Amino acid sequence: MLDVTAANEIADDARVRANVVRLAAAQALTGANSAVIFATGAIVGATLAPDMSFATVPISMYVVGLAAGTLPTGAISRRFGRRVAFVIGTGLGTLTGLLGSFAILHGSFALFCVATFLGGLYGAVAQSYRFAAADGASAAYRPKAVSWVMAGGVFAGVLGPQLVQWTMDVWQPYLFAFSFLVQAAVALVAMGIVAGVDMPKPAPADLHGGRPLLTIVTQPRFIAAALCGVISYPMMNLVMTSAPLAMKMCGLSVSDSNFGIQWHIVAMYGPSFFTGTLIARFGAPKIVAAGLLLEAGAAGIGLSGLTAMHFWATLIVLGIGWNFSFIGASALVLETHRPQERNKVQAFNDFLVFGMMAIGSFSSGQLLANYGWSAVNLVVFPPVILGLVVLSLVSWARRRKARLDAAMGEFPDAV
Repeated sequence: MLDVTAANEIADDARVRANVVRLAAAQALTGANSAVIFATGAIVGATLAPDMSFATVPISMYVVGLAAGTLPTGAISRRFGRRVAFVIGTGLGTLTGLLGSFAILHGSFALFCVATFLGGLYGAVAQSYRFAAADGASAAYRPKAVSWVMAGGVFAGVLGPQLVQWTMDVWQPYLFAFSFLVQAAVALVAMGIVAGVDMPKPAPADLHGGRPLLTIVTQPRFIAAALCGVISYPMMNLVMTSAPLAMKMCGLSVSDSNFGIQWHIVAMYGPSFFTGTLIARFGAPKIVAAGLLLEAGAAGIGLSGLTAMHFWATLIVLGIGWNFSFIGASALVLETHRPQERNKVQAFNDFLVFGMMAIGSFSSGQLLANYGWSAVNLVVFPPVILGLVVLSLVSWARRRKARLDAAMGEFPDAV
């Protein structure tokens, strides 16, 4: 019986590995979507907006779309299967590029904001790639599957900026119009890749099975995982989006800020090649804690000076901290639900994370403009401390329960 179980796990992991390759490639291509929007959104916004104060609205609309798309992605995945959700997402990505290019050619700020909102919906679907990679995997392989898919972001960090660089001047005087058209073509390529993902449609029993969502999300372990994700991603986004403008305010060049952002993206995704192995060896809570401490360390570096080197070091350490804390928090979420509950739980978790990001995206500019770069860094510390305290308490309670159960000759139920 044990041999049959082991054989099934090996077969499942082989299927999962094939999916991981496809999803990592899709992650790299999808990254071009966000890279194009973040690299061009404010510039195009400043050109098309009726007032300069609205220049960053297109980027905020992207983040709003990211938050708005999480729950529908989960619902579609649960009803029709993840592959259908992925194809719909890449379709939205194609529409993003086409509409964005059309908006630039016709000088429509409103249409451009609609395009970036659709880009956010595409990004929301792509965020589920990391969870999808773990579907059907053995417990030992799940963190590695999540980590390898996230590693696709390294190539996104190279592909996206280069796509903009090669195409931005093709349709003069319509700066970036051709960039969005090429982004639409990249989304079509991603559609072909995700269409081959081997993820069967959910069984009818899974549509109504499992515990109520409220029961699952009130588990201490889920609360700790979601809280750490909510802290990790928005805090990283706050510092990352503020850094280029802060560097400009300090008299540094655009080249300096581009260099910092490029290496920040590499630092965000580069560790993914081994983060899963670290989680499997040391446990997700320890990796999450290390990541949160690194984010706090990055804020400390940001407070220590205003040279280009200080900004670069802040962004690189921040990226590594995000990688550890966010992938670790994602691995923790996987421990809190049963297979038939995964879509609704994972979608709710991402809704919390990106909903908080959406709120933060509208306030980060005001925080920097009114209170300065130091205030941006100081804001990082209280949430990080809260996350570390909650994570420590939940981990301690879990270990204590395990010891008591062992002393009574019982084993804790698997969740």
